[in-house]
Amino acid sequence: MQRDYDAIVIGAGVGGSNVVAELAAAGWRCLVIEAGRYYSRLDSPRGELDGNAKLFWHGGLELNRSASIAMLRARVVGGGSIVNQALLDEFDSIAFDEWRELTGLSWLSESGMVPWYARARSAVQIQPVPELHANRNAQLFKQGFEACGYRCSPLQRGQAGCRHEEGNDCIECLYGCRLDSKQSTPLTSLQVALKAGAKLLTECEVETIAEETGGVTVRARLANGQPQVFRAGQLVLAAGTLGSNALLMRSGWSARLPALGQGYYCHPQFMYFARYRDPVNAQRGPFQAYKSDDPSFRAQGFKLENVFSPPIGTALLLPGLGHKHQQSMAAICHYACIEVAVRDTHAGRLSLASGGRLRIDKELDAEDKRRAKAGYQAVCNVFRATDAEAILPGRFGIGLHLMGGLRLARRPEEGCVAGDFRLFGSQRIQVADASLFPSAPGINPSLTIMALARRLGCQMVEVA
Repeated sequence: MQRDYDAIVIGAGVGGSNVVAELAAAGWRCLVIEAGRYYSRLDSPRGELDGNAKLFWHGGLELNRSASIAMLRARVVGGGSIVNQALLDEFDSIAFDEWRELTGLSWLSESGMVPWYARARSAVQIQPVPELHANRNAQLFKQGFEACGYRCSPLQRGQAGCRHEEGNDCIECLYGCRLDSKQSTPLTSLQVALKAGAKLLTECEVETIAEETGGVTVRARLANGQPQVFRAGQLVLAAGTLGSNALLMRSGWSARLPALGQGYYCHPQFMYFARYRDPVNAQRGPFQAYKSDDPSFRAQGFKLENVFSPPIGTALLLPGLGHKHQQSMAAICHYACIEVAVRDTHAGRLSLASGGRLRIDKELDAEDKRRAKAGYQAVCNVFRATDAEAILPGRFGIGLHLMGGLRLARRPEEGCVAGDFRLFGSQRIQVADASLFPSAPGINPSLTIMALARRLGCQMVEVA
């Protein structure tokens, strides 16, 4: 087989950008294929409607079969690092202890991950969200926590030079950062890879992959319908949990990987609004600043963050219809908001429906609902302690941090990916995104995806 590249990386998000940074630095000829467009700070979407249409698959929402949870899946160069708030946390012993038990991998521990977290951190600037610039939504969050005897701490964010003192509002960062202060991968690891010689092909959707003697073949299609065929010695799947699972299913891997699509998790998140007499203006400044840091919350399987959403998202979440809903929206500047993120325990399943569309079977079981309810009770305590006039629960859950389906495991009966990041039964296909997570950690996953991708990249270079 004649190879076009040493390695092809599918997906220019958090995982793909970090693994290709290691490969390109070692002199590998790499191609990164991304289904979405590249946006700079000058042409990134400015409005919420435009951002939903341009930066996400299917206009912003992918629903589970019962339409009770809406999944958010980025389709843009940079992936989740473009459409999130770049919150970066290391996993704790609770998450890693469970992962070691499920996978048998001794290096999945706080100490074992130290060098890889350090390598990932060295590629970005990470700062706590400055308390000096915390808006009233964040202040109410902290005040309520103190009144209730709960513990909270500042969020750690990939950022540099946000210039909040000039009145910048970070809620815009959900659609790209016009200051280039958010440490998204196009500004960090992907940029490093491109400068080292890696190639980036955008607006190109991979249809199938095949491993053959001597290499891997990737069949794709450009936005104008033109087919493309590429060949490489190695392939890295980093298309995100839904993308990587769907691609393997379309490529006929279900027969070889009996656990393909099983063990799908997300962090179901529920937003709760509270109306106050005086304006809150939760959309101003750094609209996220604090997270819960209370051991009792962790033990109960949930965490809280102060958060807010743009008007369209808020309109979808606020209860009521017609004139009642209109009145609720008219008071948007008087709302504070707290998000409950559940560390879910009930695994879902991904499969292909007729026509090749991905089907998401994911529900909350009794334990997950108990965790969500406990989080809601804590939210109510915080709001009541700060004299909220009314509490308005969001109408449905949002599925963030999509994980699993190709989980790390000891053997093919239990998962799809071995401890060396390769698919079981494959010599040339590795995985570098959250689809390899064996369970939900209950912690923002971006930094750990980066760290695992760095480990994979270094491993590929050493083995070559």
